[in-house]
Parts: sequence; structure tokens; C-alpha cells
Amino acid sequence: MRNYKKYAPYPPVAISGRSWPDKSITKAPIWCSVDLRDGNQALPVPMSVDEKVAMFQLLVSIGFKEIEVGFPSASATEYAFARRLIEGNLIPDDVTIQVLTQSREHLIRKTYEAISGAKHAIVHLYNSTSSLQRNVVFRKNREEIKAIAIEGTALVRRLKDESGNAGIRYEYSPESFTGTELDYALDVCHAVMDTWGASADDKIILNLPSTVEMSLPNIYADRIEWFCRNIKDRVAVLISVHAHNDRGTAVATAELALLAGADRVEGALFGNGERCGNMDIVTIALNLFTQGVDPELDFSDLPRIREVYRRCTRMDIHPRHPYSGDLVYTAFSGSHQDAISKGLKAQPSSPGGLWAVPYLPIDPQDVGCNYEAIVRINSQSGKGGVAYVLEKDYGIQIPKWMQPDFAEAVQGVADTTGAELTPEQIHELFHAEYVKLKEPFTIKKCQIRWDDKDLERNDEEATTISCIVQSKEKELSFEAQGNGPLDAFVKGFVRVSGLDFSIDEFAEHAIGRSAGALAVAYIKIGCADGRISFGAGIDSNISLASIKATVSALNRLP
Repeated sequence: MRNYKKYAPYPPVAISGRSWPDKSITKAPIWCSVDLRDGNQALPVPMSVDEKVAMFQLLVSIGFKEIEVGFPSASATEYAFARRLIEGNLIPDDVTIQVLTQSREHLIRKTYEAISGAKHAIVHLYNSTSSLQRNVVFRKNREEIKAIAIEGTALVRRLKDESGNAGIRYEYSPESFTGTELDYALDVCHAVMDTWGASADDKIILNLPSTVEMSLPNIYADRIEWFCRNIKDRVAVLISVHAHNDRGTAVATAELALLAGADRVEGALFGNGERCGNMDIVTIALNLFTQGVDPELDFSDLPRIREVYRRCTRMDIHPRHPYSGDLVYTAFSGSHQDAISKGLKAQPSSPGGLWAVPYLPIDPQDVGCNYEAIVRINSQSGKGGVAYVLEKDYGIQIPKWMQPDFAEAVQGVADTTGAELTPEQIHELFHAEYVKLKEPFTIKKCQIRWDDKDLERNDEEATTISCIVQSKEKELSFEAQGNGPLDAFVKGFVRVSGLDFSIDEFAEHAIGRSAGALAVAYIKIGCADGRISFGAGIDSNISLASIKATVSALNRLP
């Protein structure tokens, strides 16, 4: 790592009074998807025509109005795809296709052949203007490189006029803008504008790409603001940005560029693209969404979008990819689980209905995901997460005072297996740990009768219980009275067993809402010798459920 000395810092921009730090993004930019061109070029196995059609239809359904469909002059497949879209009337009237071409005459002419008959099309011409490419790749000076842009623009203009198609627009990219001197990029773009004849009625798109991400996002924003300040006839120009992710900050680069004056953003679904990818248009759009800004793109069914993307590109999506990954709405950490569980319960009373759940910056349901996988259990999980899973999936509401006890049992299994526990496994463990215990005590018979002479009183021992409890050594038979079935059972069992204990905590609820719903009871007992134990019981009769819970706790005494 001592080789850091062979790298030079990216030069800052000499700009004073920059305004972008004080601005906010309050509306969506013009979006352009480059999935079918830039994204396709980055695939080990490029998409077929049929796959490109499927991807195009997906992009249309999301709401893209400008879609770069390929480089038709450089690929027979992309040429055939453009013709399929046009001849098959697959392009909605409000959608504009975009085609890329180098500034070479035969390629430009081939491009026009590809878009013949299209109602709306953007011809996107580029040539590299960076000092490195000028000196190393092309070995041309500034004027020679500018001449390439001028000649290409003039031909694009002439062919548009000859076609008589007023629906053709023009985009120019000084490729490797991040490696181009600002004054020179401006000079080239001014020459292109003059050649095209840009006006407020016939705006030119000037795309200023971060072809290779080379600087902090704020420096790119400075470059965009400098450019917007100095470009002539600003009303005749749409400033577009196309950020790559070499430094891992493409989304931030694009967002700050919008603050700095950019009108338009090019990007790809899930950041697909060469090297580290393009700017992820899903992320930036949902970033706007979470700030209360309409992104004007529909990502309400992310699972469907992911499925089509994976099928067409053969690319996967990282499980921690913002908004889109399989695990981004999942918490394994105990403290996170507890906070999420409490936040979801409190959400209905949130002021103004605003979304406010800890650790979830977006409601998963807004992007087509459900709450089923929010809390998942492994060795990192806590009592709140375990309780959340049981309540959400099975209606079992373990009281707080009992949650640590069951969480310890779950933790033991997770530590032993080293694996994640499914809700089914947690449910089975709850039953195995509490409900199904048969030793050392099992209820063989239990009859309850009430003899309440004064229904208004609640302090008399008006309940009689007759029980037979089987222990390892013998049967324990007793009859006892109490102010309720549970009180009577405890008094009778203590008398015949000699085990001195009391009920310290008790809770119960129905599982479900029907008249025939099962009841579950939870018990914490404390013994005279200081031992404590927890139990749970399930029965259609709530009184029997509480007695079963007591026996469960007795069976679990240490």
C-alpha cells in the first residue's frame, strides 16, 4: 500500500459562492434508463433481442420516458432490436428511445437507418475529450478533438433535416468529462451547440458523464455548477449527468449534481454497468421517495422488477443492496428487532400518518415487500425478535417478563446449530420447551365446579377443583377450594406434594378471534427456596390452560 504515492489528488474547482450546498431536491429530474445500452455492454452474456424487449417493456411499466436502447451501429443484435421496437409498434407514444453513436460518418448513418420510422428518438453522439485520451489514445490536440465533435454534430443535424422527422432530438457527451479540463469541455460544448443550432424551442442535451468516477461527489457538483454558470444560452440546454460508481459514490454524485443544476439523470436498474456499474436509478428514485418527493417512477413492485432483471441480465442483486436486496428489510440484531417491533406497533398512531419505524427508512409494503421477513432469528437475535416472530406468525404473545426465558432457549439452539431458525422451528421449540412437557408431572384428571352464592363478591373461595396429577413416584390426588381454578389448584397441589410455591406472574389471551379459539396462559412461579420457573399451557378452556401452564412451570423447575 505504499504505492499510494503514485496517485495524484483530483484537482478542486476554482469556484466561489457555490450555491448547491444550500439547496434541496424538491422534484424528480428527467430520467433516462441506460440498462439496454451501457448495462447490456457490461454483461458477460449480452441480452438477446427477446430479452431486450422484455427489459424494455419492464422499463416502460416503471415509467421511464427516455430509454437508451443500444448502440445499433456497432451491433447487429442492437440494430435488430431497434427495428423490432419500431416495426412492432412497441414504443408508446410518450416514450422516446435513445441511440448511441461515435462521431464517425458511417456509424452515424447506420444509426439513422436504425431509428427510421421512430416517432421520438434521441441521437446520442459522444467523443472522448479528456487530456489522457487526447494524449495517449488519439494523439490529437484540443482543436483536432473538438473538430471530431463538430463534424459529427453537423452530420447528425443534416440527417435529421433530411429525414423531416421533428421528433429527433440530439444529445452530446464529452466522454470522460471528469478527466477533461473544464474550460475545454465548455469550449467543445459551445461549438457543438452552435453547430446544432440549439435554442429554447430545440434544446440540446449536454451529458456530462462521470465516465470514470475520480473525485469526491462534492467536487463533481462544483464542476456541474461551474458548467451551468458558464454555459451560454442556458435555456437552450438540458444538463444531463451519467455517473459511474468506481469510488462507490455514484448515487451521491448524481444527487449533488442535481443540487448543482443538472436537469436530467442517466442510470441503470440496481447499478448495472461496466466496472463498478452505473448510478443505481432505483436507489436514487427511492431516496427521493423517502424524502416525500414523487420520483415519477413506479417501484411499488420491486420483487417483479428484480425477477425480470435477473432473468434478462443473468445478474444477481446483492442481498444488502439499498432498498432492493433480499435482506435490507431484515433484522437479526436483538436491539434492532425490539425497536422495529415496537415501532410497527406504534405506527398507526404516528402524527400525521408519517412513517416512523426505527431502522426502516421506508415502509417495505410501499415497494411490494411484506413484513414476514423483517425479523429473522439467529444467534445474534434477542428476546424482542423472538417474541415478534411468534406473535406475527402464530398469535402467541409472550409477556415481557417471560420473553428472556424463551429467548435463552432459542439462543441455545441457534448457538448449537450455527444457523438461522425459521418461524416454524421457533414455534415448535416453544411447544417443546413449555407445552409438551410430561415429566415429572402430568395432569390425568381435572374437574372444576363453581358454587358462588353471591355473584357480586370476588373474594370468596367459591371454586372447587378435583385433580389427579401423575408424578414419577405416585399419583397425587386432591380436592381444594380457591377464589378461582388456578388458586384452588395451587393450594391443593402444594398440600399434597409438599412443594411450596406461589404464582408470581400470570398472563393469558386467546389465539384467534373465533368463539372456539384456543387460549394460551403464561405462568411464572416462585418457590420458597428461591427457585423460579416459567411455563405455558394451551387449551380450549382458559382455566385448564392456566393449570397446564402451572404444571409446565413445575416441570421446568431447575
